[in-house]
Formats: sequence, C-alpha cells, structure tokens
Amino acid sequence: MVPDGSYRVDIPSLKGTVSEEEWQLRVDLACAYRLVSHYGWTHGIANHISIRVPGEQEHFLLNPYGLEFREVTASSLVKIDLDGNKVMDSPFGINQAGFVIHSAIHAARKDITCALHTHTEAGMAISALKCGLLPLNMSAIRFHNRISYHDYEGVTLDTEERERIAEHLGSNYAMILRNHGLLTLGRNIGEAFYLMYNLEKACRSQLSAMATGGELEIPPEDVLEKSAAQSWRAGNNSIEVHPAWPAFLREMDELDPSYRN
Repeated sequence: MVPDGSYRVDIPSLKGTVSEEEWQLRVDLACAYRLVSHYGWTHGIANHISIRVPGEQEHFLLNPYGLEFREVTASSLVKIDLDGNKVMDSPFGINQAGFVIHSAIHAARKDITCALHTHTEAGMAISALKCGLLPLNMSAIRFHNRISYHDYEGVTLDTEERERIAEHLGSNYAMILRNHGLLTLGRNIGEAFYLMYNLEKACRSQLSAMATGGELEIPPEDVLEKSAAQSWRAGNNSIEVHPAWPAFLREMDELDPSYRN
C-alpha cells in the first residue's frame, strides 16, 4: 500500500503507445477489475474480465496473472490473441482458464465486447443447486429464459471445452457455470458489469429467501416474460456506453483513481 492508501504495481504507462480507443478501453477494464474487488467478488488472483480491442477483432485484453484485482491498472493489462499468444510485450503472463473461457466467447460471439467471470460465494452456491437461478425478484427475473448453463468438466484448462462453452451459451448474455461460478457478457463493459451486479444480487437474495424455509413465491409465466422483456427493451442498454457505467467510473475515481495508470 502506498502512502495515499491505494495499491499500485509499478509498470511503465502505455498511454500514447496504444490508440486512444484502446487506452480508453484499458481504463474502463481496469476500473471494472477495481470495482469487482471493491464489491468483494474476488477469489484471490483467480477470475477474469476481458474486453475486445477496437479494430483488432481477434485480440482482447485480460488481467495480468499474479496480480489481485485491486492492483490492476490500464497499463498492466495483457493483450492476447485467440490462441493465447501475447501480441504486445508484457512482463506478466495470463491465467490459462481465463484464456480458455474468454477466447471461447470472443471467437463465437462477435456481438460481444466484454466478458466477466466470478467465483463469489453466492454464485458458486447457486451454481451447485439443481434448480439454478429462480425468478424470485426483479434482479433475477431479467434473466428469465435468458440465462444459459454449462456443466462442470473440471478446471477450465482444455481448449477442447471452448466449443461446448460457446454452444451452451448460445445467444444469451449470462451463463451459470455449474459447480463453478457466474459469467456475464456485454456489448460494452458497462453492460457486462451491470448484468453481473444484478446476477450477483439475484443469487444472494435467492439464498436468503431459501434460508428462511418459507414457501417461495414465483410470479406467473406471463408476468415473468413481460418483466424480462422490459429489462431487455431497446434503449435500456446503449451499444456504446451503458447508462450506469459513468456512475461506476465516478465511484472508483473517488475511491482510488490509480487504476487509470
């Protein structure tokens, strides 16, 4: 921890050596890592968030393996291709499981810019329930008939699993990796983050409701479908910038702006 209370790993700034578009995405992605840490969704140095590099369809940014999310900065992010090769010099390596999951998504879903994967206690608990995510509240109902499931095959290290991940994901923007964790996608980083924000709340609230032992109330199917459709209505999510993302950026700027380095 440095004197101002923030966490930093010294690495030369890449600002000015990459395009303005890439630099802004690096800043956004580093902010997402810091926010995940701030909200307590981390699992040591495990887990990952990726973002596709503008103008480089086959390249994406991933976290430097060995750093905690609270340490990630815009310049420390590693740029790799769909085969896991670094396409820019970096002193850091990458997480093999992160490469497998995220390369599967970026190869199969050209509509997706960002993918976010977590191992929270609530997410892992829901992933271990046969019932999966139940439509018990608005946060959960937005995923009604719009969330995928992928069965556990062991630690995600084998590239052969990528085809099955992509197949099970389909066209959805969220997936529960059974006995594993949560995954959300977005056409921009704000969309992926906001979906995880809601999915995590949905998992937590389901566990709380189930823990009471009371009978669970689930709205009728027509109401569930109406509510889910409202959440995905055109205009709720901008392709360029999610309406909630600037507020999240401001939150992290107040907490620790060193992610911008």
